[in-house]
Amino acid sequence: MAKQSAGILMYRKQAGGLEVLLVHPGGPFFARKDAGSWTIPKGEYPESEAPLDAAIREFEEETGYRPSGKFIPLRPVKQKGGKVVQCWAVSGTLDPAHIVSNTFELEWPPRSGKKRTYPEVDRAAWFSLADARQMMNERQTAFLDELETLV
Repeated sequence: MAKQSAGILMYRKQAGGLEVLLVHPGGPFFARKDAGSWTIPKGEYPESEAPLDAAIREFEEETGYRPSGKFIPLRPVKQKGGKVVQCWAVSGTLDPAHIVSNTFELEWPPRSGKKRTYPEVDRAAWFSLADARQMMNERQTAFLDELETLV
């Protein structure tokens, strides 16, 4: 069975149009990557956890903010590695300057014996739909297309 992730696509309506909140993965693998590496806040979950509960938990773990409101289910997408991502859209007003992410430990450089701690998410930002399509994981852009038709 393919791995599954659940996430939240937070959006807001601005004078210039619809904007979405994306996060940039922390750690050394993404330190020099920008366009194409941003994502919705998401994470894997066990079969015993309801996907929407997991999406809300993951959003809170990665941003320090617990989303609430009317969650709009979006069609799942399958990423290149085979992982299926469930997503819900919700309106919100999170200030990216105040996110607080959980951390993970990684041996870096590889085989050095040195363990380092990194934030799971090192930054967040609001993007117009056009900019988000350039910045985010290409398979997740389907969420933007669906959101645009629903909101």
